[in-house]
Amino acid sequence: MPDSGAVPAIRHDRRRGLFEVEVEGYAAQLAYRLEDGVMAITSTRVPSPVGGRGIAGRLVDAALQHARAEGLRVDPRCSYAQAYIDRHPEHAGLLA
Repeated sequence: MPDSGAVPAIRHDRRRGLFEVEVEGYAAQLAYRLEDGVMAITSTRVPSPVGGRGIAGRLVDAALQHARAEGLRVDPRCSYAQAYIDRHPEHAGLLA
């Protein structure tokens, strides 16, 4: 993201199964479902006006860190999440 001071914090809403961050008034989200100890990442959405800043990667990284901390496996059903894991093999051990 551009260097404009503090980077907005990613929020985790467990009840809705979302990781969210607001950038310049736009909400970016990663959605997931928990299924028998597996975090199924179903979508990653970043509005185009704030795209290309690494926001989706931050959301996926936050979800993967959470999965690791909670002892969950990960099923990246979202193509972006799968591509992120492919580019960051240190997360491959989380795959279900």
